[in-house]
Amino acid sequence: QVQLVESGGGLVQPGGSLRLSCAASGFTFNNYGMSWYRQALGKKRDLVACINNGSGPGGGRTNYALSVKGRFTISRDNAKNTVYLQMNDLTFEDTAVYYCSRGYCDADYWGQGTQVTVSS
Repeated sequence: QVQLVESGGGLVQPGGSLRLSCAASGFTFNNYGMSWYRQALGKKRDLVACINNGSGPGGGRTNYALSVKGRFTISRDNAKNTVYLQMNDLTFEDTAVYYCSRGYCDADYWGQGTQVTVSS
């Protein structure tokens, strides 16, 4: 069955960096786009970044929410069935549970989420 397992969350000071990972299994990873979403306490889940399936022309195309553009980078390693989210220059507003999903700027399966807390 499809499984998405996030890791790498934690507590970080403003201006710091974290790298999230999402290990995928149960499907042919390089056939699917992948995305990261986040949900802050009391708010709806929002798209953060997405990357397409990486094969053929335009492979590896990415898309970002305006709030993270220039600070976050999504990437994938098809050999490891893993998608990453490198987060730099973190702010208090980046505090949320971060979820990995299968789909390009979309989601038909979700991971369990990993907490990112930005605090001084």
